[in-house]
Amino acid sequence: MAPVEALRDVSLELPANTFVTLLGPSGCGKTTLLRMINGLIQPDSGEVHVFGKPPKPGPRIGFVFQSFRLIPWLNVRNNVGFGLSLQGVGEAERKERVDHYLKLVGLSRFADVYPHELSGGMKQRAALARALVTEPEILLMDEPFASLDAQVRELMQMEMMRLWSERRGIVLFVTHSVDEAIIMADKIALMGPRPGRIVETLDVPLPRPRWDDSIKMQRDYIELRRYLWDRIREMVTQDPSSDFYAGEPDKS
Repeated sequence: MAPVEALRDVSLELPANTFVTLLGPSGCGKTTLLRMINGLIQPDSGEVHVFGKPPKPGPRIGFVFQSFRLIPWLNVRNNVGFGLSLQGVGEAERKERVDHYLKLVGLSRFADVYPHELSGGMKQRAALARALVTEPEILLMDEPFASLDAQVRELMQMEMMRLWSERRGIVLFVTHSVDEAIIMADKIALMGPRPGRIVETLDVPLPRPRWDDSIKMQRDYIELRRYLWDRIREMVTQDPSSDFYAGEPDKS
C-alpha cells in the first residue's frame, strides 16, 4: 500500500486560555495532528513546537481519546489517579487531587465502581477527570463525545464548557459536528481534505456562557453555521478522492 500523506503545510498557533475546535471532513488528518502535538508521532518533515520545543508525552499535555480507554480491572478512583501514580505523586496528594476532579465531573459517588458498571457518559467523565487530574496546560480532545447518544452528548458539552470556564488553559477539541464546533469554541480551525491543512481560522463571536439553547437562534450562530457547512460541503464535493465527489462543475 502506498504511503498516505495525512498533512501538508499545517500551521496552527494556540493562544493561551483559548478553546479551539478543529473541524473538517473525515480523514483530513485531525487525529494525526493531535498525536503530533502530543509527541505520540513525529512529522516526516517540518517541526512541531509546544512550549518552544519538540513535544513529548507528559503531564503538561492531557489527551482525551475517542474511546474511553479506562483500565477494566481498576475502579474509577484508580483509573483517574493512574497518571499521577506514574509521576510518583505521593498518596495523600494523589487522593486529594483525584477526589477534587471526581467531584468536579460529578463522579464522587462512583469512585469505587469499575468501568463495566458505568454508562457511556460516566465513562467519558471518568476519562476526562483522568486527563484533568494532572492539571495539563494543554488538553487535546479527539472527538470525545462522538460515541455518546444525542442527549448525553449535549450534557457533556455543557459539562466541558463549565469545567473549562473554571480552570481555563488551552483546549484543542476535534469534532465533525459544525454545531459542536461553534458551541464549544473561541476559535475554529477549519481543515481541508487530505492532505490536511488549515484553510481558515475563525473567531466565534458568541458570548459565554452558552448553556442556553437559544444561542442557536442568534444571527451570528446561524450565519457562522451556514458558512462553515457550505465550506465543508464545497470541499468534500469538489475533492476527487472523496466518496461524495460531484465531478467537474458545469460551466455551461
